[in-house]
Amino acid sequence: MRVTHSITIDEAELTERFILASGPGGQNVNKVATAVELRFDVAQSQSLPAAVRERLVKLAGKRLSSAGILVIAAQRFRSQARNREDARERLAALIREAATPPKLRRATRPSRAAKRRRVDDKRQQGARKRDRSGSGWD
Repeated sequence: MRVTHSITIDEAELTERFILASGPGGQNVNKVATAVELRFDVAQSQSLPAAVRERLVKLAGKRLSSAGILVIAAQRFRSQARNREDARERLAALIREAATPPKLRRATRPSRAAKRRRVDDKRQQGARKRDRSGSGWD
């Protein structure tokens, strides 16, 4: 399964289990296992670079088991084929998101003009409040 131009996941690393889905589908829901549970062993995967693996573990959250297996359940559609496709696409999207390194934050400082504007605004606000608390209705 091709995820990005540099990351390809071997089909042998994916495990699919078909289960009965809840929701719409009429009698079909009771007869056919249309929902898909896609499992991908993140910890043992040879397809992922170490940096991508670390970010994927953080992104997966509660979808990741204690054994390091990512579980994606798909039951949005009524057909097994579409749910299978949906689960694979969601896995690919998650890996794509993990493959993009986080943007480094560059420390910046406010300009002298910005500091001056801030202080002037504070001064104006203080003057406004001072004017309000003048002589009352004595």
